[in-house]
Amino acid sequence: MKVIAAYLLALLGGKTCPTAEDIKTILSAVGAEADEDRIQLLLKEVQGKDITELIASGREKLASVPSGGGGAVAVAAPAGGGGSAAPAAAEAKKEEKVEEKEESDDDMGFSLFD
Repeated sequence: MKVIAAYLLALLGGKTCPTAEDIKTILSAVGAEADEDRIQLLLKEVQGKDITELIASGREKLASVPSGGGGAVAVAAPAGGGGSAAPAAAEAKKEEKVEEKEESDDDMGFSLFD
């Protein structure tokens, strides 16, 4: 990632086609090690391509990746019987929602965007 970031910084700095030396200079300026193999691989992959199109293509691919999150939680009923597990799970879920609301309301009296 640091090699890609250095490449993009070189582009933003006005280099239309950053070289390995440009990337090494940027990385050394922040005290990061420059891996020659990764730099050469990146330069080979982006050679002759428009960075705007590469970023757009990457965003399209990333959009199809599942991002995890609040999936449904399955509650297993005890082997011995009754349907008491489902009401208990629903009650616990309601309590969690109430707690989340209370935490989000606690903004310490100010906002960063006021």
